[in-house]
Amino acid sequence: MQDSMLSGLFGALTTEHRLNNIANNLANVNTNGYKRDVLAFKDTMALFAHDEIMEPMANVRSKKLFPEPLHVARPRIAVARTDFSQGSFHYTSDPLDLAISGNGFFKVRTPEGEFYTRNGHFRQTSDGQLVTMQGWPVLSEGGDINLPQGKNLQVASDGRIAVDGVDVGQLQVVTVSDLEGLEKLGGNLYRLREGSTAGEVPVGPDVIVSQGYIETSNVEVVNEMVNMIETQRQFEAYQKVMQTSDTVDRDAITKIGRGR
Repeated sequence: MQDSMLSGLFGALTTEHRLNNIANNLANVNTNGYKRDVLAFKDTMALFAHDEIMEPMANVRSKKLFPEPLHVARPRIAVARTDFSQGSFHYTSDPLDLAISGNGFFKVRTPEGEFYTRNGHFRQTSDGQLVTMQGWPVLSEGGDINLPQGKNLQVASDGRIAVDGVDVGQLQVVTVSDLEGLEKLGGNLYRLREGSTAGEVPVGPDVIVSQGYIETSNVEVVNEMVNMIETQRQFEAYQKVMQTSDTVDRDAITKIGRGR
């Protein structure tokens, strides 16, 4: 099998993964607080034997003993990361809708543990508990948040919650020392990646909670559509490489095996 077949195969597989990533971003364009995934690629070089052999004495021969070093490039995914850039705010006027400016996260408790989220579309249960739309409790500095009956619910920029002018809790808004240490889970949740050196730290004054707003996805539809078209063209090019390599192999086998 020719190296061109392997290079085309690896390129097609990598491009397929990139296409799946773009499709997932587009599928979440209307997901509150969603952060798009981006991929980076690199070439991995397959070395020839003569790449490792240095010219011993260049002045002994008029011609070089070995040809120039050559490498075969095969694309691989180098980095898959989440783009945590700020999404735009959408005004809803709902006092239970909250959005965070800056690198902060709400903490919620699920049956699998405590996780982070940027989706501040919350609701109140019949017994007054503040929960996500999935029913997971939103956490304060002291545990769950229970809102008493009242006419005026106010959430300050630092996350303090007051009902009719009386403080009833403090939203637990946190961040991590290295955002690259976070990994995505289902339900628009994040957690610290296993083995990561990142840790939870308090937020700074630049992290602000806005009441009555929802942070929208940071996916740019036009850019993602352009990326999708580009990726589809790349996949088609890799297919052509494999088809051409297969044709050359078949012709070589047919002509060599033909009797004279």
